[in-house]
Amino acid sequence: QAQLVESGGGLVQAGGSLRLSCAASGRTFSTYAMGWFRQAPGKEREFVAVIHWSGGLTYYADSVKGRFTISRDNAKNTMFLQMNSLRPEDTAVYYCAAGQYAVYDAMKYDYWGQGTQVTVSS
Repeated sequence: QAQLVESGGGLVQAGGSLRLSCAASGRTFSTYAMGWFRQAPGKEREFVAVIHWSGGLTYYADSVKGRFTISRDNAKNTMFLQMNSLRPEDTAVYYCAAGQYAVYDAMKYDYWGQGTQVTVSS
């Protein structure tokens, strides 16, 4: 059964960095777009970044552009999110997802991980 598992979350001070990983298993996701979304308490899930299956195209939410970098290693069926210059408003549960299209709409994604908590203290 296809599964996505996030790791790398934790507690960090403002200005710090974290690197999230999303390990896929059960099938190959090398032909899927993969994305990161996040959900803060009391808020809706929001788009963070997405990477095309080839790795050649990436898109970011304006709020993270210039601070976060999405990448993938298709040989290892793994995706990453390098997060630098973290801010308290980045605090959320971060989810990875896989879908056929590199889009912002969470409804277009077919597979989801369980999420990893990122907490940024001020």
